[in-house]
Order: sequence, then structure tokens, then C-alpha cells
Amino acid sequence: MSRIIASAAIRGAHKLVEQAKDIYNKTVQDKGKDCNVEFPNTGYYLPIIYSMTGIAVEKLSDFDEVFETIDDLLPDLVDEDIWLPYLGPTLDAGMATLFAEEIIESCKYLIGPDPVSDIWLGAADDVILRERGIQFVDGTAPGFAAIAGSAPDVETAVNIARKCQEKSLYVFMAAHHNGTTFAEQLIEGGVQLGWDTRLVPFGREITSAIYALGFASRAALSFGGVQAGDYRRNLLYNKNRVFAFVMALGEVTDEWYATAAGAINYGFPTIADSDIPQILPTGICTYEHVVSNVAHKEIVEKAIEVRGLKIKVTEVPIPVPCSPAFEGERIRKDDMHVEFGGQRTPAFEWLRMRDMGDVEDGGIEVTGPDVDSVEPGGRMPLGIVVEVAGRKMQADFEPVLERQIHTFMNEAQGLWHMGQRDIGWIRISKEAFGAGFRLKHIGKLLHAMYHEQFSSILDKVQVKILTNESEVTKIREAARKVFAERDERLAGMLDEDVDTFYSCTLCQSFAPNHVCVISPERPGLCGAYSWLDGKAAYEITPTGPNQPIPKGKCIEPTIGQWDKVNEFVARTSGGNVERMSQYSMIIDPMTSCGCFECIAAVLPSTGGIMIVNREFAEMTPCGMKFSTLAGTVGGGNQTPGFIGHSKHYIVSGKFIAAEGGIRRIVWMPAMLKEEIKDALIRRAEKLELGGAEYLTKIADETTATAEEEVLEFITKAGHPAIEMDPMF
Repeated sequence: MSRIIASAAIRGAHKLVEQAKDIYNKTVQDKGKDCNVEFPNTGYYLPIIYSMTGIAVEKLSDFDEVFETIDDLLPDLVDEDIWLPYLGPTLDAGMATLFAEEIIESCKYLIGPDPVSDIWLGAADDVILRERGIQFVDGTAPGFAAIAGSAPDVETAVNIARKCQEKSLYVFMAAHHNGTTFAEQLIEGGVQLGWDTRLVPFGREITSAIYALGFASRAALSFGGVQAGDYRRNLLYNKNRVFAFVMALGEVTDEWYATAAGAINYGFPTIADSDIPQILPTGICTYEHVVSNVAHKEIVEKAIEVRGLKIKVTEVPIPVPCSPAFEGERIRKDDMHVEFGGQRTPAFEWLRMRDMGDVEDGGIEVTGPDVDSVEPGGRMPLGIVVEVAGRKMQADFEPVLERQIHTFMNEAQGLWHMGQRDIGWIRISKEAFGAGFRLKHIGKLLHAMYHEQFSSILDKVQVKILTNESEVTKIREAARKVFAERDERLAGMLDEDVDTFYSCTLCQSFAPNHVCVISPERPGLCGAYSWLDGKAAYEITPTGPNQPIPKGKCIEPTIGQWDKVNEFVARTSGGNVERMSQYSMIIDPMTSCGCFECIAAVLPSTGGIMIVNREFAEMTPCGMKFSTLAGTVGGGNQTPGFIGHSKHYIVSGKFIAAEGGIRRIVWMPAMLKEEIKDALIRRAEKLELGGAEYLTKIADETTATAEEEVLEFITKAGHPAIEMDPMF
């Protein structure tokens, strides 16, 4: 262990602890000890403190116990005349630093300066955690870089950020150097910041680095089923499953050393561009702990190597970079060269299966004018026809593959796509056009990506691009007929029509006990996987997370249990879940990981259930916000009376069918009610519940916020749950 690093980290810890005590005393003087303190919309309190110690900080007075813990951890300053083994005390100083920094940042929310201002985003709430967490689960986000400081110039900053984006990494930014920050340099370089572009500016001070480490702690609590206070499992979980590193750009101060020591506890190494001492032996981190003096053109690759990240980058023959990190890029009207569709011009996209002899692999055909025929800001019609052939290709896979057009096109920098089928809206930026992007490159992009991700079922891919309006409208009508036929075929598919379900264990990288069982009438709880998706995924990757599950003998049709399904769940959950019901939230309910779109919870006195979607941040009638409920339901545990599920499952004929289905829904947020209104009305009509009238009997936050208020509302409304037997 370097004496210089140990001395600096411990000095920095002492400075930050004093800073925490100062701002705490000022906050108490201004607000009083009974004042509530929190990061916005999270059920994990102050997540580093909560995950490591189990202390649920709710009021300023709760910091008294935290300061006691800090004092126990904080080592004495290093005596330069005595040689000691510094690793343990340095790591303790690092953890004390993180606790102090959480105190500092949380107090800022009360007395300022506000952590959310200008470009700075402050703490990520639990909605963002769950939206972005699924990307760390499925591998589309292999890890994150916590960048402290600033690059020597704007061009270097942009190059580092682009390299991280091209490798699909998130970049979390904190701290300043030489009067500026990495985030401000990116703004100056014309780079879009935010969660959508994976370039996240947390704050100007080093203390805001705790938002990145807090994100990692919450991942362990939310997806990994790690219990608050189990610091060992938390740290091991992050070392083994959350692939992050610190990139220090500029002069490393004592406070930076202290924060980096805190990150090393998580197994997150530090890579620096300055000439600081190194810690090369392995131990806490997978490989080296501190690597310094790295050239800027090599620093991203070196950081990936030191952290042990395995990243595969697909080479796509187009003149702009391509990566999932560009999916969130927005192209404003002033920045676009041309747009298609968006109800401004006719546009459609259609993928269809053809015979082998009818498809020329790699064939790209552009019929009509190209994008260089219009002035900047112009509009054109657009038809995209992707024709595929393969020995394992099936007609049922067409909609699954077709939906990927949206993802693939958005991954190209300077290409923006929204919608699908015949309601698409596409823009090409001036920058992409200037780089040489033309319509043929859409074809090259789709050809490369379909072969990269679906090579096991596709042998040939050709793409036809149409821009003549008469031709676009003509082919669009043919496509619309196919869309209608598909919808009719899929809408009538029932669980009883198939003898095989599909598993999804994608989230086991975060929640080892969780197994999704996907059937035609119960999609994955994240909302991203249908039964057809599972079927296609198995054909694509036979050894992947989506495996066929023969239903076997039916044990209990009402709750939806089959012997072979139970055997599969028991085996793939490591024996932690012995039985699972497909249609019940009371008897052996399906487990949840943390990626669910919604949570259903019993409201006992009403005879019904409430449903809350993750976008709803307010209190619910069960006395918990979504974020708190998620901590109860997630982590791969069976919790009778609570289930995580997708929005689409609510309107399924099998939605908690054992308990009475949608008849039990007595409360849901108005936004969710509006989002699924049409499908819910159709389901209510099929059950003879009165269609649209039934929706008026379901309470929302405008009519009831407590369970007794829900009971009063549904009693007056004549809700059917009032007459039903208790659920327990």
C-alpha cells in the first residue's frame, strides 16, 4: 500500500468529515433536528449509509448514529515517522468519506446549494434506477465510468466520452479541475448530456460522486436481494456484478483520494491521467487498484482492462459511430437535415420473411431521391422493407424482428427513430449528413445488426428503401394488411393453445433466485418480453436465458400450476422457489427481480388490490411508495399478496385469474388508468362489468390516497370487489 495514497486518503477523509459536521450543524440550526432528510423519490433512504449500516436516515437526528459510525471508522492521521500496513485504515477512511459525503449532499437538498441546478442532476430517483438498471441486467450497459475532474481540453473530453458511449458505458460525472468540469467541457463541445445519452452530470463537487456509488448500492439492494446492513454481500455483489471504475482527470486532491478509497471498497479501481503512486497488486479489486499516468487516447481501454470488463463492439459499415449509448440522443428541428413520417409525410417499416432464392444477402436497393436532394430541414416520404430468409426463420418471428428496427436505427449517432410499422418518425442530423450518411447506410446498418444479433435464425437479409411517394403509399397498404393479420392471429393466442412456456432468467445476473415464466397471456414482468420473444430468443441463442418449459401435467388449473414448470423453477432458482403459480398473487406467486413495470398489492379491507406503476412517485393507499414496495417485492422472493408485473398483463384474461382478475382492481394511478384505458374497457366488456363504466369505479390518487378512503369510494361506486370473498 502506498504511504502517499494512504496519507492523502486519510487526510481527505478528515477534511470531508469536518465538512459534513459543519453543514449538518448549519442545517440543524436552520431546520431543527426533527426535519425530514432524504434524496428524492427513493425507498433506500441515503443508499450508501443504508446499504452498509442498515441505518434508515429519515430525520436529521438520525445522523447522530451515523456520525458515531464515522468516528469508529475514521483512522488517525498517518504519522510520517512510523511505517504501518495502511490498507485497512485507508479503506475504512474511504467508507467514512462516503458516509460524510452523503450527509453533505443530503443537507444541500435542505439548505442549498441545490444539487439539482443548471446542468447538474443530483441524486437519481428509483424510477431511473429501475429504468436504467435493466440495461445493466441485460448487458446493454456493461458498466459505468465515474469521471472526476476535467480533461486538458474540450476535444479530449469529447473523445473520451464518445469512446465510452461507443462501448455502451454510462459516464457519471463529478468534481472540477482547473476551474471547469468534464460535463461543462462536453456542453462546450456540443454533446448532449443526460440519462438518455448515458452521460450523466451529477455535480460540480467531489462529494457528488456518492450519487454514482449510491446507484451501485441500490442495484445490490433492488436487484440482488442484498439486505440493508449486509455490507459484505453488498461489496461483493458490486465487485462481481457491477462493472464500474473511477477515472480521475487532473490533479488528485486529498478529497479525491479519500473518495477513490471508498470506491475501492466496492471493487472499483481508479485510473488516472496524472503521475500519482500506483497500487498494482490485486486484492480488493479484480486486478490493479490504482493505475496512473495513462495517456488520454488510451485511458478508456486501460480502464476497461483493469476493471475486467468484456465488451464486444459490432463494426457497422456506416460513417457514424454506432452503440446503444446513442439511443437516447435527440435531434432537434434546427439540428436535422431531413425528417420522414411523423404524420408529416407517408412512412412505414416492414420486415417480411421470403424464400431463400428471393433474397440477396447484403442487397441494398434505394428507389427514389436520396437525402442530398433536399435542403436542410426538409421532409421526404420513406418506406423501409427488410426481407429476410433463414432455415430456422418462422413467420411468427416477423414482429419480433421488425421491432428491432427501432433499436438498431437509434443506435447510430445522428439517426433518430420513433414509432413502428406505419406510424414511424425518423430524423437524420446535419452532423450525420455532413459525415456522409445517406439512405443506403440505413440498409447497411440493418443488414449488419440483424446478422450480428440474429445470425442463428437468419441466413440472408436484404433491404429496400423507397422515397417515391406513390410507391411508398402503395407498399404501405400491403404492409397494413399484413399488420392486421398478425394482430388478429396473436390476439387470439391463449395459454391453453400451447404446451410450452418460456423462461427468462436474464435478471439472475442481479437477482439469482428469480425466474420469469412467460406464457402467451403473461408477458415478462419488465414488459419487454412476450411469449413470442421468448420463443424467438431460444431459437437465436439455444443456451441463453430464454429456455422452453414443457408445461407437463396440470396440478391446479385455477392458480396455474404444472409439474414440469414447478420442476424447472425449483431447479433454476437453486431450490429457493419450489412452486410457482402463473395466475395467483396469493398462492405461490411468481417472484420478482426489480425490473417490473407495476406492482400489485392487496388492500385487505377493500377485498381488492391496488396497482402502482413505477412512474408514479407519490404515496399509495397501502402506505408505501412504489420505491418502498419494490424493495419488499423484488430480489427474487415470493411475497404472497404482492406481485411485480407488466402493464400489459393487467388486461390479460389470466391476470390474477385465481383471485377474480380485474374485478379485484380497486385503485390505480390516473396516469396508468389512462394509459391502458382502451384495453381495460375491452376486458371489462368481455367480463360483463360494464366496460367504460367499470373504470369509474376504480379509485385513483384524485379520489383516494389511503386504504379507508379507497373503501369508502368503491362502496359508494358499487365496485364488484365489495361483494367478493376476502382474498386471504
